[in-house]
Amino acid sequence: MPHLRTARRGDPGAGQRNFPVVLTNTADRTCTLYGHPGAAFLDASGKQLGPDPERTPASPRTVTLTPGESAWAGLSFSSPQISGARTATPAALLVTPPDEHDPLEVKWTAGEVPVGGDESSVSVTALEAGTGP
Repeated sequence: MPHLRTARRGDPGAGQRNFPVVLTNTADRTCTLYGHPGAAFLDASGKQLGPDPERTPASPRTVTLTPGESAWAGLSFSSPQISGARTATPAALLVTPPDEHDPLEVKWTAGEVPVGGDESSVSVTALEAGTGP
């Protein structure tokens, strides 16, 4: 099972918030990943906040990870202060690697996320090799 972490937040401007979600192969053998991870924000009681993130339309590629190597996906949304979306402050981010059934959980410390309203869209990119941009 891979290890999960969220890396530093990137703010490219125009009110967009981006977070690299990094999966690291902690097994003693090579693994492959293909596609988009599943993701969900959770409150302190484990209840999902808002809908599942939308998958970006980019074509996924197979990522091969030897032990210790990482792959990342970008989690993005418009800043709720700018978009006017309803918000919540999650306790955790739940991520399910492609073709896996057991999710990984990481503490969410980056504040409010959009969970409803016209501008509440959260998106996730397909996995790529590395640890982010």
